[in-house]
Amino acid sequence: MPAQPSRRGFISLAAAVGTATALGGLPAFTASAAPARPVTSPMLPKASTTQMWYGAPASDKRMIEQALPIGNGRLGALVGNDPSHELLFLADATLWTGGLNGTLDQDGQFPYARENFGSFTQLAHLTIDIPDHDLSAVSDYRRGLDLSQGLVSATYTRAGATCERQIYSSFPDDAIVIRLTQRGGGSYTGMISLDGTHGESTSADKTRTSLWFGDSFGNGLRYGAAVTARSGSGTVSVRGTRIAFSRCKDLTVVVSGGTNYAPDAATGYRSPGLDPAALARTKAVTAARQSPTALLHTHVADYRALFDRMSISLGESTAQQRRLDTWERLKSRTQQGDPDPELEATYVQFGRYLMISGSRDSVPLNLQGLWLDGNDPDWMGDYHSDINIQMNYWMADRTGLSRCFDTLTDYCLAQLPSWTKLTRELFNDPRNRYRNSSGKNAGWTVAISSNIHGGLGWWWHPAGNAWLCNSLWEHYEYTQDTAHLRRIYPLLKGACEFWEARLVTTTVTDLATGATRQVLVADSDWSPEHGPLDAKGITYAQELVRALFANYRQACSDLSRDARYSETVAALQDQLYLPEVSPKTGWLEEWMSPDNLGESTHRHLSPLMGLFPGDRIRPDSVSKELLAGTTALLTARGMESFGWANAWRALCWARLKHAENAYQLVADNLRPSTGGSNGSAMNLFDIYQVEQGRGIFQIDANLGTPSAVIEMLVYSRPGHIELLPALPAAWSGSGAISGIGARGGFVVDVSWRDGKVEQARIRSVGGHATTVSWRGTSRTVRLRPGKSLTLRDFG
Repeated sequence: MPAQPSRRGFISLAAAVGTATALGGLPAFTASAAPARPVTSPMLPKASTTQMWYGAPASDKRMIEQALPIGNGRLGALVGNDPSHELLFLADATLWTGGLNGTLDQDGQFPYARENFGSFTQLAHLTIDIPDHDLSAVSDYRRGLDLSQGLVSATYTRAGATCERQIYSSFPDDAIVIRLTQRGGGSYTGMISLDGTHGESTSADKTRTSLWFGDSFGNGLRYGAAVTARSGSGTVSVRGTRIAFSRCKDLTVVVSGGTNYAPDAATGYRSPGLDPAALARTKAVTAARQSPTALLHTHVADYRALFDRMSISLGESTAQQRRLDTWERLKSRTQQGDPDPELEATYVQFGRYLMISGSRDSVPLNLQGLWLDGNDPDWMGDYHSDINIQMNYWMADRTGLSRCFDTLTDYCLAQLPSWTKLTRELFNDPRNRYRNSSGKNAGWTVAISSNIHGGLGWWWHPAGNAWLCNSLWEHYEYTQDTAHLRRIYPLLKGACEFWEARLVTTTVTDLATGATRQVLVADSDWSPEHGPLDAKGITYAQELVRALFANYRQACSDLSRDARYSETVAALQDQLYLPEVSPKTGWLEEWMSPDNLGESTHRHLSPLMGLFPGDRIRPDSVSKELLAGTTALLTARGMESFGWANAWRALCWARLKHAENAYQLVADNLRPSTGGSNGSAMNLFDIYQVEQGRGIFQIDANLGTPSAVIEMLVYSRPGHIELLPALPAAWSGSGAISGIGARGGFVVDVSWRDGKVEQARIRSVGGHATTVSWRGTSRTVRLRPGKSLTLRDFG
């Protein structure tokens, strides 16, 4: 593995950038002060970076599978890197059609189509045409993605000159930068074009040497984009509606764009006075006034302040494996069947790269993240609340990116007024098969799909509120940040109020004794996304609500709030039915029935919520019968599915400490996707096969699979940290990870050799005491926040 930057280097780097840039940012597309510039170079030598690389550019017709992604959390692009025809597909995370979607269909569910619910869409296409740099006229071509520094690059030789381009999306400067340079007497002559994807007309500004467009959707969302170019040699000028450059030894192209979206229900999720096109022009021109070196160093310093928080080594790959480009390496790994530890570690870091690039101070990562190849993404590129948005954020706290999790918190809080309004006005509609049979209604919930305008789509998803709340709570478990807890408290309480109104009483009989008792169960629902549509007491909801109630009660305690309502919730929790093992199938029941009422190998693991992401079902604390039933159900679901479903399975197997099953599922997600099949595309995007011969990009597996890798190496819950709980043989020789978040408020570094822990360092970020264990050996660690302890000699 390449050498990892030191923690001391990270600390000095963050200080160089300045707190405002490294740890804060823009809440939306808005005017901002000039960022702090680093006083020393943050650049790493190439030999110490983690790289993905390829020997050919991306095809214009296969950008989603081959192009390399960049992003600053809001403004992103797919980059093609053709020497003569550089192409960027630009996207802004808030460029959505649709709206509140607040009228139900005849079945009491929400409409779910582009014309009402809306869709995530592209912003623009940027092209840089350099006709005499045709691929046939160049040699030694190579493009790559530097994960350590957040840079896409391409190099090649033409007429004896070495040409290089670097492309990145800068968070501090809120712009995309394309820098073309050369050594050896070369130059660049060509044209720059900026084209909208919704029929917009591009205008030119000769004074500022820029192109721009602006428009609005029928929902009132305004948007715009702009590009400008500068060179220290040659000429750059506007020609018609393009920018022409001639005989330039260097060229810097700067792009900005955005919308007038605002995360505020009170203003209709708009910033009414904002002109995005004008702001884009200002941002692009302002950034272009900086030196190319200043722009680059500012971006890299800011990016590394996040990326350097975690490192991972899973062992050494062979020299032969290292010689292959990333696509050939993926294919070789599958064909030969040999582990490739450095590639597997790179996949984890690629997931972290996507998180940093796609989740910073805007809306959260949706099904597509920031990256589109058209305006018609499947499922509208929305937020699915029955696994996908939650899976997107399992990785953040585990891999040192808690800062990126805040985007999910901000989104839920911004949507809460609309979600509450829709719930109170529409949930108990008599046509809704999921309405509360009690006739009561309170609090808030969601549908399976949501957009950024406060709108919901497809079917109601009653338990979705509990799952979102549990995700937000888990972030608190990692960070021990009481400010975060105070922010999410209204979400937790509103969800509890919803379930107080929703739970119904039923009688159950103990199969062993014949005794009866009354319990509380969830009202009619389905177990996503299969089986009967109107079952009561589904395991999925029972587990989520139990965790919600427990988390809310702890929140009340930690914040010294609402003691009386906490007691009410405690009484409800005590009466909740907990799922049992079926005497017919031997599996954990999914529908409060001994019968299997759905698909045995279904992609969702809805009844296993208590195993993962919950942790009520633990190998070290539950009955043998419950553990066996849980394992049997997971086994029945199978080892072959879509990428995100494989990731979820791997996480569950890791919780059960079945290392080889977990590893197999991780490895399967690295299979090369061909002809739209499930697996990894050339650029490592996970491909979801929707039908024979057609696959689509869906980002959740790219984020869920790294979570599984971490869970195999460190398991945590408040008060307990276990090291190497599911270490597979492929990684057992030697390895090390650092910066791993642990629930209870700790950060863990651990190294191992021959399958044994060599050393573990535990740092407190807010926790006080925890037990650290490995293979039955345990140590109690007590630390004040900010302190650390190194443990050795685990046996």
